[in-house]
Amino acid sequence: MPVERMMIKAITFDLDDTLWDVWPVVIRAEQLLHDWLAERYPGIPEQFTPLDLRELCSEVADVQPDIAHDRTLLRKEALRWAAARVGYTAFDSDAAFAVFFAARNAVELFEDVRPTLERLAQHYTLASLSNGNADLRIIGLDNLFAFSINAIEVGSAKPEPLMFETARRRLGLWPTEIIHVGDDPIHDVQGGRDAGFGTVWVNRSRQEWPGGARADAEIGNLAELEGVLADWKSHSA
Repeated sequence: MPVERMMIKAITFDLDDTLWDVWPVVIRAEQLLHDWLAERYPGIPEQFTPLDLRELCSEVADVQPDIAHDRTLLRKEALRWAAARVGYTAFDSDAAFAVFFAARNAVELFEDVRPTLERLAQHYTLASLSNGNADLRIIGLDNLFAFSINAIEVGSAKPEPLMFETARRRLGLWPTEIIHVGDDPIHDVQGGRDAGFGTVWVNRSRQEWPGGARADAEIGNLAELEGVLADWKSHSA
């Protein structure tokens, strides 16, 4: 069914790089963690830079693919690996991760996000679908979403269908009554399309489409989504 003929009742949103710029946040969180480690476990930052610790997550995922979708567990396990490699027999990975996690959720929303979500929430059911571990309660957006789902909860990351299917069941809607909005052509556009959702690509940096089936719509900021929805609604009337 052409998306302009859909009767859209719900919108699911990606989080990182859709509602905020994630990499400056992650880099800052990694540096704060590194500083914390220097005070309590100095042997780790003496041998591992913040980037080294991030790359250690990839090593963990290669060895333990069953936890590759769980970014919290990957970070904790990478820290434990680093501690063991420099000779610490006792290491508080939970306390270390708490430092990172608090800073990881200190995000700065794109200016268009909160007002747009507040308006959309008056007309549609909103939910979030994320491969990351952001916490909307800490960020202060949870009141605008009916629910939030991440890869940790369902045990599978986008573009795999499980997260989308879980959202569809919780919404109690047909796939054609839902659109998914996100920045990633594979995780969000391909994943949402394969699940039968309408799709909107958030292309804030105005990149060229990388190829393959395009999203049903492309927007440069979240405020443009309202115009897209209004246009689709007028064509379905």
